[in-house]
Amino acid sequence: MGRRKTDSELGRYALVILFLMSTISCCMVYICFSIVFRPRTASLDLGANKFVESGQREDGECCRGIEHLELWGDAVKWGSDFRVNSSKHCCMACKNMCGGEDGPCLCDSWVFCGDKKACGSKFGECWLKKQKDSLEPDRRDSGDQVMWTSGLVFGKGEGIIGLETEYGMLHLKLLPDCAPHSVSYILELLTLHHCAGCHFYRAESRGRFWDLEGNHIKQAPFGPPFALIQGTLEAHGTIFKDIPTEACPIIRRGSIAWVGSGPEFFISLANHNEWRKAYTVFGFVLPEDMEIVEKIANLPTKPEVWSNINVAVLEKPVQIHFRKIRNPGNLDRSSSES
Repeated sequence: MGRRKTDSELGRYALVILFLMSTISCCMVYICFSIVFRPRTASLDLGANKFVESGQREDGECCRGIEHLELWGDAVKWGSDFRVNSSKHCCMACKNMCGGEDGPCLCDSWVFCGDKKACGSKFGECWLKKQKDSLEPDRRDSGDQVMWTSGLVFGKGEGIIGLETEYGMLHLKLLPDCAPHSVSYILELLTLHHCAGCHFYRAESRGRFWDLEGNHIKQAPFGPPFALIQGTLEAHGTIFKDIPTEACPIIRRGSIAWVGSGPEFFISLANHNEWRKAYTVFGFVLPEDMEIVEKIANLPTKPEVWSNINVAVLEKPVQIHFRKIRNPGNLDRSSSES
């Protein structure tokens, strides 16, 4: 026959139960805080992967550089001992040094000699390098007389710059492997520490044609409105040279692309599959900052007609300034340099 538990035994059981409940509560609190305050590096990697996968690049993985440009930097693989068949193979060799889950890429720039006549004994050399600052690469020489082709590679948490507006900071991930000429120009603007004259002047919401994730509603028209904000990146005091076509990803929600050869550009609020690869995409806004783009898209506008197309022009242009991010591996709203 079982015996009745004494008060002291009941007390011990109660303490055990309280301890277990406290442990479970602490674990639940830790999990919640981990989710809410997870470093933005993780969300950045997830956002970047989704952006790349959703682009469905038709011409294979982007891996491009700039001809007649030689980048210096500390060599991590000497070209005199490493030769490949093309600039793309050289670029991919650099990318393959970015496969780790922790830390930056071991290689962030590459230099290839692909002109058999000009290169002579150096033909096929592929130099893999590491810059002191990948946003300010060490450039030795450029011009028609330079026999080298060079490019940049931004790994996880790298190649992030800030586009400051009065409505918040947009964190942009640049794509030098897809649009090297475009990114080179953006990096030049970054070194100016200002962008006088750069601003958004057109703003069109998603309307009822695209959902919150940027997907087009079946049977709906494609605009207007065209789900984008548009501006110019021609800074006062600088000479702008037309950007060559460098189309790679198609336009997705968050894509940053040139209008024609620039300096007019836009940020898309929707997945514009209908535009195919008509625009050069050189970066994208991190998903966490798209709410700022949406806010700008819903500012007061006035109607205008451009080449028989109805557009919405901002009543008050939004000024923009480029900022260098101090610690892109752990982003927050204040981690920028003026």
